[in-house]
Amino acid sequence: MTDRKATLSVGDKSIELPVYSGTIGPDVIDVRSLVQEGVFTYDPGFVSTAACESAITYIDGNQGVLLHRGYPINQLAENSDFLEVCYLLLNGELPTDAQLEEYKATIKNHSMLHDQMRNFFNGFRRDAHPMAIMCGVVGALSAFYHDQMDITNPKQREITGHRLIAKMPTIAAWCYKYSVGQPFMYPRNDLSYAENFLYMMFGTPCEEYKPNPILAKAMDKIFILHADHEQNASTSTVRLAGSTGANPYACIASGIAALWGPAHGGANEAVLDMLAEIGDESEIERFIEKAKDKNDPFRLMGFGHRVYKNFDPRAKVMRETAHEVLKELGMEDDPQLKIAQRLEQIALEDDYFVERKLYPNVDFYSGIILKAIGIPTSMFTVIFALSRTIGWFSHWNEMNSGANRIGRPRQLYTGHTERDYPKK
Repeated sequence: MTDRKATLSVGDKSIELPVYSGTIGPDVIDVRSLVQEGVFTYDPGFVSTAACESAITYIDGNQGVLLHRGYPINQLAENSDFLEVCYLLLNGELPTDAQLEEYKATIKNHSMLHDQMRNFFNGFRRDAHPMAIMCGVVGALSAFYHDQMDITNPKQREITGHRLIAKMPTIAAWCYKYSVGQPFMYPRNDLSYAENFLYMMFGTPCEEYKPNPILAKAMDKIFILHADHEQNASTSTVRLAGSTGANPYACIASGIAALWGPAHGGANEAVLDMLAEIGDESEIERFIEKAKDKNDPFRLMGFGHRVYKNFDPRAKVMRETAHEVLKELGMEDDPQLKIAQRLEQIALEDDYFVERKLYPNVDFYSGIILKAIGIPTSMFTVIFALSRTIGWFSHWNEMNSGANRIGRPRQLYTGHTERDYPKK
């Protein structure tokens, strides 16, 4: 309980509301009792509403801070691999060496898909978008693992988490293979998580494929930097679906559907579209002027961030990784990537962008890296979903670990008042 109160005046009525403090971040006013007073709060998009209590991720957009279980994202990206971050998000603490070794072995043992799932892929059109395939296939997992679906059982929730984290790279890679008409490649237990993904993406049965360690490291960092981002649209969707007690695989599929929206998960794909629109280095200055013109609809994609009003902390890591990848692949002279590098330079030096803090964000650099590796833009959001699965599941698991209440947002009704049906 708390002794702190906020007072809300509605007409001649005063309503006292409890005020709570988290470990860090803004205080929150508990408005749950307002319904008893005949009023609701109005907050389109829930941008000023704490819909849950969570101990997983903290963001301070003004200061450019992103913490997972208290650890800064740059420190995790520098010192951890993706599966260690998965363990941290799920369990709250970093694993010991023995725990991490056991966890990685467990994930590898769950990476295969049931062979009947090949039939689900074959049911899609040849030109189906990979996100449509992923959404359907992940939802279909609920038909294969319905025997261990007591969401109140911690062990069964743990096994579900292992399966999801392990199978997502296989599903993602198979979405790509299906779209290009190549044979599916099965996971290998001798490869790391990121290496396995690249192997299943680019390997073929007719020749041996060895993942480039620099590219595998870059993919691992992309996975880490997209692992969780607090109560965003897709995470909130997973929580809302999960609050009904729905099958967890269906809940994750709902998160994938929400992520598919261009306003959420399509930002790095939009970066590549923008670079294609600019077309040539000689056109950069013209497009910069268009971006500065408030009456021109053109916008530079991959610059600034809705949450981060300062530099995106993930972008600093991605920037270094992008330059490592371009150097490794000898692609410094790629025309489209040269446009990107010039835009980056302008954004970091031009007063217009600096004053408005329109710095390159994580989507700008991740799009460049994925293109350089050879991943088509249609797969960008699929990789985002692969990475974010651990965040979605961690929030779903946290929600189901304690008292849970079904989500039920209210509305400001603006339709007709009651009226009689017209007589004929």
